[in-house]
Amino acid sequence: MKKLSVFFVSVFLCFVLAFPAGAKDKDTFVKADYGTVRTLDPATVYDTTSGMRVYNLYERLVAFDGASTEKFIPELAEEVPTVANGGISADGKTYRFKIRKGVKFHNGATLTPEDVEYSFERGMIVDQAGGPQWMMLEAITGKGGTRDGDDKIVDGIFKVIMDAVEVDGDTVVFKLPAAYPPLMGIIQYASSSIVNKKWAIENGCWDGKLETAAKFNNPDFNTEPLQKLANGTGPYKLKEWVPSNQFVFERFEGYWGKKPYFKNAIVKYVPEWTTRKLMLQNGDADQVGLDPTYVEEVRAMKDVTIYEVPQLSYSAAIFCQKINPTGNPDIGSGKLDGNGIPTNFFSDIHVRKAFSHSIDWKAMKEDVGMNLIDLPGSPNCIGLPYYKEVPLYEFSQEKAAAEMKQAFGGKVWEKGFKMTITHNTGNVMREAAAHMMAENIMALNPKFQIEVRNVEWKDYTVKYRQFAYPMFIIGWGADYPDPHNFLYTFMHSNGVYGKYSGFKNAEVDALCDA
Repeated sequence: MKKLSVFFVSVFLCFVLAFPAGAKDKDTFVKADYGTVRTLDPATVYDTTSGMRVYNLYERLVAFDGASTEKFIPELAEEVPTVANGGISADGKTYRFKIRKGVKFHNGATLTPEDVEYSFERGMIVDQAGGPQWMMLEAITGKGGTRDGDDKIVDGIFKVIMDAVEVDGDTVVFKLPAAYPPLMGIIQYASSSIVNKKWAIENGCWDGKLETAAKFNNPDFNTEPLQKLANGTGPYKLKEWVPSNQFVFERFEGYWGKKPYFKNAIVKYVPEWTTRKLMLQNGDADQVGLDPTYVEEVRAMKDVTIYEVPQLSYSAAIFCQKINPTGNPDIGSGKLDGNGIPTNFFSDIHVRKAFSHSIDWKAMKEDVGMNLIDLPGSPNCIGLPYYKEVPLYEFSQEKAAAEMKQAFGGKVWEKGFKMTITHNTGNVMREAAAHMMAENIMALNPKFQIEVRNVEWKDYTVKYRQFAYPMFIIGWGADYPDPHNFLYTFMHSNGVYGKYSGFKNAEVDALCDA
């Protein structure tokens, strides 16, 4: 039985934004941050940086009501369905959304119920590996994907999808096999954004026919037809996107709702904190991405406001138990010969325990996280139901050494190894955690060699889904506020991180599916 391939570095309880008192251009909002966009396709968007673009370009049927994680407000639906208003059946298996009239897409087309039906069906049919559609598929079909454990398309799954979402006059109806309480939270997520059917088909997306569905299932990364295109109903439209440089929004003057204050919004890619800080000081940026490590620097600045917003999010170190060796620079020789690691290096529980004992939690919380983070020992997030305190691994070089001496029958200690830990460019919290583990493990034995490498976010989110990294540090923010979203993600063999760590446990899968 394989053991869990994750340990949790921190839970971010504060997301800090900084705003200067004045700006140079009153019509343009400028943000400087270190994340890069991977895709604009709602069907495959599954990272925070890309999702923030999609949330402004597109809209969903409903949205959370302000800071609430339980109440919703209508967006492209005319009202939020409830049992009381007849929008949800008494058994919780049917949801009816009456679609708002007179809404325009950025290209001038008018929103129809057929656009809504198509958007949900297309998303589930696309179901890119490691993507967001498992959530809707689980609710609509009772399965977490369109493919089985051998990566073969489940027989009849596309018909189930198309039969489950239907148009009834000016209403879109969702028919579930069983009541699914998190559904509304999923419907407000970025991957549930509504696209214009005609425009999408004209740009190479699924044509809406059952017989062609398989052709559009699980596209390769960065080949999605809508990866670099956008045509939503949101308050902003895409003006310019220069990858790894900047992303420019322009206010959509035909927006049906309240017009946004700024005519333009620009997000600049600035991975270095010192540059972002200087932009803030000089008024060249209205907002900057800020890790907890630098909060006190900003507090000392004049005319700057810091907003601390609680977040349901984790950062976690993922051990991959079945590393892809093809052209892989992070595993050295690919053998346990002192110059690399084998592809199953982290399948040995003693290796994983040694790394888990190598984190100085006190330093992580106080010196790196500036006491703005918490340290969970469970995949369930603090603040969600059923969270329980679980003891952390003790920081102990002695225990780490003892575990390494047992790894692979003593061969790890005898021969040594060489590998790389990766983190996304610009994230100083994850960089600090990576260096801490690397330095503490290397201190155990001069034969242990670990490098730390940063990778630009748009590439980082692709490579881990190709099993390229032996160990990588990454975050998870709640798609919807329910423990299932964390437990399934980290522990199910088809969960986003469970799958790409190579973790599989039949008993755990059954519990997640229950």
